Amino acid sequence: MTNISNNIVAIQKKIADASTKAQHSSKVQLLAVSKTKPVSLIKQAFAQGLSHFGENYVQESIEKIQQIKLDSDFNRPIYWYFIGPLQSNKTRPVAENFDWVQSVDRLKIAQRLNQQRPEHLAILNICLQVNISGEKSKSGTTLSQVMELASQVQELPRLKLRGIMAIPQKSDDLNIVEQQFSTLHNIYKVLQQHHPDIDTLSMGMSNDLESAIKCGSTMVRIGTDIFGAR
Repeated sequence: MTNISNNIVAIQKKIADASTKAQHSSKVQLLAVSKTKPVSLIKQAFAQGLSHFGENYVQESIEKIQQIKLDSDFNRPIYWYFIGPLQSNKTRPVAENFDWVQSVDRLKIAQRLNQQRPEHLAILNICLQVNISGEKSKSGTTLSQVMELASQVQELPRLKLRGIMAIPQKSDDLNIVEQQFSTLHNIYKVLQQHHPDIDTLSMGMSNDLESAIKCGSTMVRIGTDIFGAR
C-alpha cells in the first residue's frame, strides 16, 4: 500500500532542499497529479495538507470533482487544475468545473473556455502549454507563437493569463533537460515584462523537479512520487 503521508513529507523536503540550493525567493507550489487515482487517495493527500490537484482526463476528473463536492471530509477549499491535452469538444465541462487550465495551446481552446466559463464562477486561470522540445508527439504552442497567443488570451475577459507550462524532452541527459527548462524560464521572464499578472512557471515532475527548480520553476507537477506508479 502506498504511504501517501511519508511520500508527501519526502517530496516537500526535496522541493525545499532544491529551492534552498537554487536560492528561490518564493515558495514553489506542489501540484499533486491525481490522474487515474481514486478519490480515496486524493482524500489521503488532502488530509496531509495538499489542496492543489491536477487531472488529465475530462470524464474521469469531472466524476471525481462531483464526488468530492459531496464529501464532508473535504472541509477546506480544493483547487483543480486541468493539465492534459484538451479537445475543443470537451472544453465546456472543464470551463465549468476547474480553477485552472494549464494546457491551452491554441486560441480556439482559449476562446471556448472564455465563452463557456459560468458568470457565477471566478475567472479561469490559464497557463499556455509550450512545446519546448519541438517534438511532434507533444502538445503545445511553438516558441515562435507563444507571445502572440499570450496577447490574444489576455484580451479574453473570463480568463486570466497566469503563466506557461511545458514538458521537456524525455532524456537521461540532464543537460538537455535543463537547457529546455532554461529556455522556458527565459520566455517566462519576457512574458512577465508584457503581462504583469504572470506569476506561474509550471515545469518539473517526479523525475526532474530538482532541475526544474534550479531553472526557476514556481510549480512542480508530482504524481508518481506522491501516489505511486500507475
